[in-house]
Amino acid sequence: MTTETRLSSFFHRQRHLLAQERGAEVERSSLLLSSCGPKLLEQKGLSLGGLGVVGVNVGLGGKTLVELERPTAYHSSPVFPPHGVRPGDLARIEPNVSSAGPSKKAAKKPVESKGAQAEGVVYRVTDTRIVIAIDGSDTGPEDLDLPERCRVLKLANSVTYDRMDKTIDDLERIANGSSHNKITPEQNRLVEVLLAISPRSENIPVLDVKFFDESLNPSQKEAVRFCLGASEVACIHGPPGTGKTHTLIEIIRQLTITSAANPKPLRLLVCGASNLSVDNILERLLALPPDESGKKLKVTRIGHPARVMAHQGILESTLEVKASRTEQAVLAKDVKNELETALGVLSGKGKGVKGKGPRGAERRKMWDEVKALRKEYRQREGGVVNSVLSESQVVLATCHSAGGRQLRNLDFDLVIIDEATQALEAVCWIPILKGKKLILAGDPMQLPPTVLSVGKKKKAVSTQRQTPTTTTKPSKTTPAKANQPIETPISRGISSAEGDNTDSEQSDSSDSEVNSSDKAVLSPKDPPADSGKIATAKKSIAVLHPPRTLETTLFDRLETMYGSSIKRMLQVQYRMHADICAFPSKTLYSSKLTSSPLVASHLLRDLPDVHADSVEDEKEILCTPVVYFDTAGCEYFERLEGDGDEGNRCNENEATVVKNWVDKLIGAGVLPEQIAVISPYQAQVTLLTSLIRPQYGSELEIGTVDGMQGREKDAVIISLVRSNETREVGFLKEKRRLNVAMTRAKRHLCVVGDSATVCHGGKYLKRWLAWLEQNSDVRYAGSE
Repeated sequence: MTTETRLSSFFHRQRHLLAQERGAEVERSSLLLSSCGPKLLEQKGLSLGGLGVVGVNVGLGGKTLVELERPTAYHSSPVFPPHGVRPGDLARIEPNVSSAGPSKKAAKKPVESKGAQAEGVVYRVTDTRIVIAIDGSDTGPEDLDLPERCRVLKLANSVTYDRMDKTIDDLERIANGSSHNKITPEQNRLVEVLLAISPRSENIPVLDVKFFDESLNPSQKEAVRFCLGASEVACIHGPPGTGKTHTLIEIIRQLTITSAANPKPLRLLVCGASNLSVDNILERLLALPPDESGKKLKVTRIGHPARVMAHQGILESTLEVKASRTEQAVLAKDVKNELETALGVLSGKGKGVKGKGPRGAERRKMWDEVKALRKEYRQREGGVVNSVLSESQVVLATCHSAGGRQLRNLDFDLVIIDEATQALEAVCWIPILKGKKLILAGDPMQLPPTVLSVGKKKKAVSTQRQTPTTTTKPSKTTPAKANQPIETPISRGISSAEGDNTDSEQSDSSDSEVNSSDKAVLSPKDPPADSGKIATAKKSIAVLHPPRTLETTLFDRLETMYGSSIKRMLQVQYRMHADICAFPSKTLYSSKLTSSPLVASHLLRDLPDVHADSVEDEKEILCTPVVYFDTAGCEYFERLEGDGDEGNRCNENEATVVKNWVDKLIGAGVLPEQIAVISPYQAQVTLLTSLIRPQYGSELEIGTVDGMQGREKDAVIISLVRSNETREVGFLKEKRRLNVAMTRAKRHLCVVGDSATVCHGGKYLKRWLAWLEQNSDVRYAGSE
């Protein structure tokens, strides 16, 4: 079990890694903002210049919404140029800069307004307008005396890190029994199990389950029973195409009704690592039929309306829309109108206001009125929000937005986190602290969370013992031990979860490739799910270890602590042809992943309107599930572009092979929207886009492997890029990236690469190439 010292080490390590990641993001953003002129910042998509304020309104939570657009007096078109400013980004409104000099450094403190600038969060973005939400204070000084011409500057977003830091602080107080918040015994029990303070309870067998969807396969039904019978936590391992979301929908339906397996309906908080995953679940829930009494499931989506799917049903389910339609909203709306009128006068942009707003004592008096109105509006709006959420059976949000004002004092019977293997552990704790039971769903064999500071990992864990620095918060409950050495498990022998394989230079020293998830899935030491005695022994010695990097997710850590008895794997996939599925099933999923008969033999020729000019073309193009174009010996060498970053590699000859194969597929009747071209390297994606997009348009998807996670296409072409005399493969060694790449294809997978280079990338890549040679249609690229 976990000791006080181990707890202190764990929390210290989490804070240290989060501080590194925050620093990496701020450093990247500040470096760009300090070294780039205004024009270059616009070209990089980090700013929008020459804007004018067209309105000041009030949004949810009493936030001041500043609306900006490109005035026709200064621009020939009101449409924004291409940019990277998105809803949820931290941004600053400041005077417009037209000179070529460097811009001001990004401020590190978010959401404040001083003089002629203000910071806030991007609330909404359209082609012609952008809205910034500024969180006004009821007590502090504030003044939105914005300039006539201004620009919006994208900043490093520290709001997420502030929220994660606060959550880690709250978690530590709960773990040490010093929390001032009211924690139920069930919530406390969940925390203790997740931190290995107390042993995990045995699952309660649930046999009498009447499934809503009888089409679920046996492994999906077993996962549902397993989650219903878990006392504290359960994990669903969902390999590509296995219907993970489908299974979660069944679990949600089972938990929100009264049945033999569920004595009373529960209130659920459903979260995801991304807005897309949350909206995907919401869309499925909205499509469910009414229950026996004719009532639909009551669901509410928390989050920026601009960030959710542009689907009417989903927008209607957002908290903002639902709150505006309640009876209590009428009184709140009156206060809001008064507040907007006052803000319009102050900004000089209100109806009937000409020129600048009031000055001096009159302005100060009006700001006092605004503060009073804002406070009243928040109180009234809070009642409306609570009313909507109290009636909701299921509340959906991203893990980060679950820590917002709307859910601050709400608790739930159960928390579900989808894409848990793509989320930082710290951000998962935000919704977890609101629940009594937890279900995690994801696939540890796909890509982990994106971590900017991962390049500094070796330096961060170069010593086995570390002492807390002055910048890291020590344990508040164990001050006497604050300066003791911190245990950091570096050896794989201590904890398999800490041996992450993201560092490609360390990834092929053994068959395990230093991957926590691989070891959890493939290790013969793990107890089988039905091995009660071994599983109990595994539980009794569960030990909490500090994570090596932020890429070690909560899903990974729980599997390491409790073994495979804490999860159930979905074993039937409904996406890939059996030949495409064969290699990942054998090497990453212990040969347990099987293909449904519905997809096991489907090919491109089964698509409507496809054709071939000859029998030979039909066989080579439409009837071959896996094709490998080997460029070995062709001297199709890669080229490094730009600043030498790992992602700036391209291969022009290889891109030509890809383009030729795309031409053949489309020539045989395969539609552009049924094809995806992917590569691990951004420079290659840019090159392929310039070659293919002019002819086939944006319907043919071209992107990185990372960007395709969670997606699927009938035909997928992978360009491996790496071909060099030194036989270096870079991050191609990351088996999870390769797994994502090859499992996007439904009917046809084409791989283009240099076997002479790629085979030197470790045992996994060597096995993959050997499999391709034996099981695919191997072609010599030079003959194309």
